[in-house]
Amino acid sequence: MEKIFNNTQVAFSLKSDTELDRAYFLFKMIANQPLVRIGTAVTNFALKANLPVEGLIRATVFDHFCGGINEVDCLSVVDKMYTKGVSSVLDYSVEGKEAEDQFDAALEMTLKTIEFARERQAIPFAVFKPTGFGRFELYEKLGKKQTLTPEEQAEWNRVMARFDLVCKDAHSKNVALLIDGEESWMQDAADDLVTEMMRKYNKEKTIVFNTLQMYRWDRLDYLKKLHEQAIKEGFFIGMKLVRGAYMEKEIVRAAEKGYPSPICASKEATDENYDGAVRYMTDHLEVMSVFAGTHNESSTYTLMELMTEKGIKTNDDRIWFGQLYGMSDNISYNMAANGYNVAKYLPFGPVKDVMPYLIRRAEENTSVAGQTSRELEMIKAERNRRKGK
Repeated sequence: MEKIFNNTQVAFSLKSDTELDRAYFLFKMIANQPLVRIGTAVTNFALKANLPVEGLIRATVFDHFCGGINEVDCLSVVDKMYTKGVSSVLDYSVEGKEAEDQFDAALEMTLKTIEFARERQAIPFAVFKPTGFGRFELYEKLGKKQTLTPEEQAEWNRVMARFDLVCKDAHSKNVALLIDGEESWMQDAADDLVTEMMRKYNKEKTIVFNTLQMYRWDRLDYLKKLHEQAIKEGFFIGMKLVRGAYMEKEIVRAAEKGYPSPICASKEATDENYDGAVRYMTDHLEVMSVFAGTHNESSTYTLMELMTEKGIKTNDDRIWFGQLYGMSDNISYNMAANGYNVAKYLPFGPVKDVMPYLIRRAEENTSVAGQTSRELEMIKAERNRRKGK
């Protein structure tokens, strides 16, 4: 297959010289691990101490990786990307909330983004995190099959009601809904709840998507079992396939608590697992829809090649490719230019509340081998191309 991801002119066609310089500066910073750690500590301190750093954060890292501070703020970015055929997934990236009123606020925001998506072709999906709708510990307790207290049961009933309300709304408005994956020790309860939503709302087509983090060695088996269930009970499966975002945390916890690590033994094993899930899903598109969330060029080419082999159109709506805003533009824009369905996750929210998300991104970039150097290489190539004009 022709290698299309090196075309930097297409990749950065929306970036001004100034924005390109900012991207270069940011990835240079992220490439330096000690700097990321120091920067993270300083930023956390400054925000907690209410020092006036929001303007600086907004002008640099926030504007590079986020669409805006609220959903309306994102629209200019959404429209701009869509001129190049790249769609958006508005992602309310406020993490680590614990109170009922905060869960209700996340619910309201998700309903708002579903309405936004219904009105705009450029926004084909809505998204939420399970812990945006309920306490982490509650999922964890249910996953361990522990009995909930009456108060906890009432709390869980509210979590289920939030899930149901959002999935029902997405179904009635015909908007696909992605539900993010989280840590393995809370995921079982989330999986059960999302499967229940698929059974209920994916009867005619795929509306509800769960997420499989393929750095977990058990996920392909989970997908195959779910497939059997879907055939038996007559519902469609939607899956976002990602490698995963909590690796260090997963490995440390497994070691501390003395259970086998849920993470694949090597990067190669994770890659094989990811591509295995992609193959399995493209073999069963009659009941499955896949959202391939990956910054890995090799896995992206694998799926493109499978589509060619099987005679699947580039714009078949059962296959989407996704990347995060501010990263891997060489994949997103070149794929869109070649007619594939591509959507960027576009995080938004108040600067202060989105910082945990941004810090995780920076740490993830430093821990994923080659990610930052690849970004820098592409930005450098484009800067040189422009100077050579």
